[in-house]
Amino acid sequence: MIPSRTARLRACVFVRAYPPAIIARAFSQSSVNCGAHPRSTLSRLWVPTGGVSATEGESGHGKLVRAGFLRQSQSGIFQLLPLGLRVQQKIEGLLDKHMQSIGASRLSLSTISSEELWRKSGRLEKASSELFRLQDRKETPIILSPTHEEEITTLVASTLKSYKDLPLRLYQTTRKYRDEMRPRHGLLRSREFVMKDLYTFDTSVESAIETYREVSGAYRAFFADLKLPVFIAEASSGDMGGDYSHEYHLANSIGEDTVATCNSCGYVANDEVAKALPPSTDKLGAPVAVADFRVWRGITKDRRTIVNAWYPALGSGSAEADINIHAVKEAVPELDASISDAVRLLGDGTEADSGPAATQLRVLNVVDARLAHSFSNLQPELPCVPTELSNRSLDHSSILRSPSGETLNLLRLADGDGCSNCKTGTLQVHRALELGHTFYLGTRYSEPLELHVALPNTKGGPAPVQMGCYGIGVSRIFGAVAEHKADERGLNWPRAIAPFEVVVIPTSGMTDETLAFYDLLAPGFDVILDDRKETFGWKMQDADLIGYPVTVVLGKPWRERGVCEVQCRSLGVKENVAAEDVPGYLAELLDKL
Repeated sequence: MIPSRTARLRACVFVRAYPPAIIARAFSQSSVNCGAHPRSTLSRLWVPTGGVSATEGESGHGKLVRAGFLRQSQSGIFQLLPLGLRVQQKIEGLLDKHMQSIGASRLSLSTISSEELWRKSGRLEKASSELFRLQDRKETPIILSPTHEEEITTLVASTLKSYKDLPLRLYQTTRKYRDEMRPRHGLLRSREFVMKDLYTFDTSVESAIETYREVSGAYRAFFADLKLPVFIAEASSGDMGGDYSHEYHLANSIGEDTVATCNSCGYVANDEVAKALPPSTDKLGAPVAVADFRVWRGITKDRRTIVNAWYPALGSGSAEADINIHAVKEAVPELDASISDAVRLLGDGTEADSGPAATQLRVLNVVDARLAHSFSNLQPELPCVPTELSNRSLDHSSILRSPSGETLNLLRLADGDGCSNCKTGTLQVHRALELGHTFYLGTRYSEPLELHVALPNTKGGPAPVQMGCYGIGVSRIFGAVAEHKADERGLNWPRAIAPFEVVVIPTSGMTDETLAFYDLLAPGFDVILDDRKETFGWKMQDADLIGYPVTVVLGKPWRERGVCEVQCRSLGVKENVAAEDVPGYLAELLDKL
């Protein structure tokens, strides 16, 4: 068969544009792509863009929806579409690399757990408000797991035979469930989410802490691959238990967490554990008057004590905005910080009390250091007893120092507070998104769930295994990167988790030369070809919205002289590059992303 005149002309253009070695490589790859490994083209991929209008001040989540990465099925629950699934799989693959670098084995635990197991660990009631709870046909109470400490501990307890089997490192990447009261910000606070959790098992505290350091190093390397400016903050263990804990945060204005950093010593901590220098007692000036006092009221878990937290009137005037609940809870560990209407709850629970039971009620005053020297004198004038309880006989007591003996600072951390770590620097406060959390659990779960092992040269029988728990939110990273990297034109993915590294967009229809050029790039890059029957302008806008790291345009200079236009929005690059130089140029460019 004799080629047509048009085909012969195209072949001549292709031969002029490329050296012989590249031509041979391209056509060799073309024959491969025609077989078992078809080319990645947008016409073959379901990307439902269009039909969703941009809104003013559109969030990263809004762009994810508009660009065809996901759709919401119901409040806090999302369906991942092909582009979104590619991003999630790349996050998971990167995590696999770093988990396996520290000798962790991947497994998959069931989503379904039993209430009895959670009751045995002591977590059922504490977490009950956020659990999806149901019954099977035999009326056995079960839950959809938000985390898997109980399951993994029970599994290892049933299989561990000897201390020689330790240390052991097991991880999974699975769907988890949390019945959020107010799901918001898309993937950042949802009711169904994907999480990577690693569980470690060691024979001693020293070994467990060394494991903690190794895992922390792997986490740092993971976030470095993402090229994200992550804060590693000291944190509270909360209901997880344990006494060694760090959070991994990405600074962002929509974050629900608060992180303090020191401009001098590098101290980083979340607001639950961060401490400023003790406040100056003369900051209010003298004398201190009743008008200088503000109060926040809480209640203890036994519902018998009203907690008045007295703090100075220096801030916004809103008790919720100014008070540091974490500092109050440190002073009063039995405080139930989840209760917002303490007076009503105390009144409702004690209206029927009479006789001796009524004398058990009391008022506990927790006083900020800036007010402590005046509190006793002004106490008769302060509203220490809520009007709803003015007819009750209440005992009064006061707390002026923390359990460690420090004076109390009950105001929220603020920019410019002194750093308690180095005593010379000042703190800067950031809103942040939590992406990961590491815990040294100790024997928090191995004790109640009977995970023990006999150790050599020890007395007293088998010892509880030392455990650690290390989580990274895959869905959270997905949503956080979208929020952090998006601009007015669209999403902007880092190379490591982009749905595709490179998109090739021809300005005209598809030709053999276009396919051959794609085949040049395919062996070395994760590249997709936009072969859809849309206008060039529409394709370029869609590429910006999707957020490919690099766009390669095949326009008139490419057809005439073999010169491509390479664009990278993140780096502000728009460069004309000879076709034969594109692979090397792309490699250098992508290394920066």
